[in-house]
Amino acid sequence: MPKDASIPMNAMDNQSSLLGTDSDSSSQTERPVWSRRIEYLLSLFGYSVGLANIWRFPYLCMRNGGGLGWLMMTISFVASWYYNTVIAWVIYYFVHAFFPTIPWATCDNWWNTEHCIVSLKDRLTLNKSLADVNQSLPDLLFNYTDISTSYNTTKANQSLTYYTAAYEFWEYNVLRRSDGIEHPGSVQLHMVGVLFASWLLTFFCLIKGVRSVGKVVYVTVILPYVLLTVILIRGLTLDGAIDGIIFFLKPDFSKVFQLQVWIEAGMQVFYSLGPAWGGIITMSSYNRFNNQCLRDAWYGTMADGLTSFYAGFVVFSVLGFMAKDVGLTMEEISKSASGPGLVFVAYPEALTKLPMPHLWGVLFFFMLVTVGVDSQFGMFETIASGLADKFPKQLNSRKVQTTAFLCIFLFILGIPFTTNGGIYLFQLIDWYCAAFCIMLGTFLECFVVAWVYGAERFSRDVELMIGKPVHIVMRISWCIITPAVMLLLFLASLTFYAPPNSATYTYPDFAIAIGQFFAVLPLLPVLFFMIWEICHSEGTFIQRIKTKSRPDSSWGPHSKRHWQSYKMYEYEGGLVNRIRVNLLGDRRR
Repeated sequence: MPKDASIPMNAMDNQSSLLGTDSDSSSQTERPVWSRRIEYLLSLFGYSVGLANIWRFPYLCMRNGGGLGWLMMTISFVASWYYNTVIAWVIYYFVHAFFPTIPWATCDNWWNTEHCIVSLKDRLTLNKSLADVNQSLPDLLFNYTDISTSYNTTKANQSLTYYTAAYEFWEYNVLRRSDGIEHPGSVQLHMVGVLFASWLLTFFCLIKGVRSVGKVVYVTVILPYVLLTVILIRGLTLDGAIDGIIFFLKPDFSKVFQLQVWIEAGMQVFYSLGPAWGGIITMSSYNRFNNQCLRDAWYGTMADGLTSFYAGFVVFSVLGFMAKDVGLTMEEISKSASGPGLVFVAYPEALTKLPMPHLWGVLFFFMLVTVGVDSQFGMFETIASGLADKFPKQLNSRKVQTTAFLCIFLFILGIPFTTNGGIYLFQLIDWYCAAFCIMLGTFLECFVVAWVYGAERFSRDVELMIGKPVHIVMRISWCIITPAVMLLLFLASLTFYAPPNSATYTYPDFAIAIGQFFAVLPLLPVLFFMIWEICHSEGTFIQRIKTKSRPDSSWGPHSKRHWQSYKMYEYEGGLVNRIRVNLLGDRRR
C-alpha cells in the first residue's frame, strides 16, 4: 500500500491521529512542509536505503541465489537505540582509515595475537606449507562465520587457529568481545567516544527537524551513489571482478522452489522499506496536501530495490577480486562475507590490497556513515515528531530541546552496547527487534485502513489529494494481497523461529527471555490503548467497538481550504453507499 497516501487526512496530523489524539480544528497548528519536493524524495530514498542494502541484500543473494502509531514509535525507538551503534563502528573505522599505517592491514599492533596473519591469502599459503610437511593432514576446516581457520592433525592431536589482521582488529580492537552476554565486562571508552560522536552527528542533522533534514539529504543521499559508482569503477578494473559479477547475476533456479528463499526475500523487502516503522508516514506528513503520493510510493520502492541491486555489483566485484587473489571459488569466499563480517572484515581487507588503500578506505567508510545516518533520520524523526504531535503545546515550540533530550537519552541507553559483552546484546536486540512486529504491524496497518476505515473511503481520500481515482489493482492489494502476504510472513517467522545462537556461542535462557520481551514490546501499546479506549467509552461492548472504529467529527484534511471538499466527498460517498444498499434491497424484493 502507498505508505504516504493518507498523510494529510487528520485532525492534528497523520501521526497524532494514530496516537489517539482527539483535537478539534481550533487547536490546529501550522505544520511545516518540505521546502522542495526533491528534499522529500531524497529523504524517502535515504530512509529506505540503509546499511542493510549493502550488507544484508548481497548476503541473501549469496545464501538464496537470488494505537498502531505507538507501535511504529516503539519499533523506531528500539531501532534508533541500537542502530547508532553500527554508525559508531563505522565512524571508528573511518577515523582509523586516516592513520599512516592502516591498523587492520598489519599484525604488529598491541591487540594482535601470535597467530595473526595479514590476509586470507596467507592462510592458504600456510595451509599448503603444513600439508607439504605432513601429508596425513586432513583438509583445513574453514569457519567462515568468524573468519578464522583451524588446522587439525590427527597424529599430533593439536589444533591451531589463525586469524586475519582485519578479523583481529574487529574482534580485539573494536569489540574487545567477552565470552558472552553473561560477562558484560567494562565500558570501553573508545566505543563510548564514537557512540557519542554518532549521536552528536544525528543531533546536528536533525536540530531543526524537517527543515534541517531537507538540506542535509542533498549530501547524505546523493554522495553515497557517487562513492558507490567510484568504488564500482575501481572494482571492475580488478582481476577476478567479472567472475564476481557473473556469480551475482547467475540465478540458481533450484532455489526458486524453496519456501525459505521467498520468506527471507519478503522480510528483506519490508525490513528495508520500513513501511510499518513509521518513518515513511512521518516524512510524508510534511508534504503538501496535493502531493502525488502514489507516484512517490513507486519512486521510493524502486529506489530501494535498484540501490540494493546496484550495491550488489559493487560488493561482488570486490569479492571476485578477493576470490581470485586467494585462489578460492566464489562460493567459498562468499560464505566469509555475510552481515557485519562483510563490512567490517572482508571489505576492509580487500581495500588494503588496492593502490592507495587509505583513499579507498576513507571513501568506503564515509559512504557508510552517510547511508547509516540517512536511515537514522527517519526513525529518530518518527519518535520526535510523534511526541510533538501528541503534546503539541509543550513540545512544538521546543524542537531543539526535544531533539537534544532524545539524543542524550538514547546515548545513555546505548552505553551497554559499548561494553565487552555489548556485541552479544546488539545481536540479541537486532535479532528480535523486527522479528515479528514488522510483519504483524504491516498486516494491522492494511487491515485497519482497508477493512476498518474502509478501502472505498481511503480511495476517495487519495483521489481528493491527487485528483484521480486509485486503480483497482491497488485496492485489491490493500484489501487482500498485502495483508495475506504479511500474515503469511508473520506465521512463517513464528514457524521458523530460532534463537540467535551461533556455532561458537549459545545464548543463556535469561538472554532469550530479554530478546522475546523486545519482540513483543511494540505490540503492548496497541493492546493497552485498545483496552483503554474501550473501557472509557459508553454503550455495550459492540457499540464501543463500532464507535472506536469510526473517525470522529474532527477527522479531515489538515489544510482548512480542503476541509469543505473533503466533507463533500464524505457526503457523496455515504450517499452512494446508501443508494447501493437501497438498490440491492429492491432487487432482492
